[in-house]
Amino acid sequence: MQGKKDYQEKLFASFQLSERIPEENFYRRLKGALDLDFLYPLTKGYYGESGQKSIDPVVFFKLCLVGYLENIISDRKLIDHCSMRLDILYFIGYDIDEELPWHSTISRTRQLFPESVFEEVFTRVLALCVEKGMVSGHTQAIDSAPVKANASMDSLELKVPKEDLEAHLHNVRHISAMDKKKLQ
Repeated sequence: MQGKKDYQEKLFASFQLSERIPEENFYRRLKGALDLDFLYPLTKGYYGESGQKSIDPVVFFKLCLVGYLENIISDRKLIDHCSMRLDILYFIGYDIDEELPWHSTISRTRQLFPESVFEEVFTRVLALCVEKGMVSGHTQAIDSAPVKANASMDSLELKVPKEDLEAHLHNVRHISAMDKKKLQ
């Protein structure tokens, strides 16, 4: 006999994200590897003492990480994407019936912190991932294709101060030489 599935939404459901996300899922493993409590003292000085509570800085930076990992540059698309993925909801600490922050909250919070905070967070997250065995290696390889640039040479910005440039290039060449010796 042919079956027919009739969907009727339940008013109440017993559901736990932790039971639905496989142990080997990337975001579940990442949640276990990252202890981002260092963000509270790091970002405390950028908030006022009164007013409405802001988005949790741990949630904000986890959302930024998801955007990076999923290659999503629009805050609106990021929130839409996260709301549809159970593993990401579990990673950022939201339940299926919790409303995610507004995309504009993400944009405003991003403007709150200086570049140095993002650099420190990136460095610490990378170190935590290396420590937990999620990332390894010394050399990065990039596969690329030539693309004609549409930029003025006057707009280029040197990230290393001019007086430190020679020393920086020497260090980079030394590290590169060490990596080449390891491969031989």
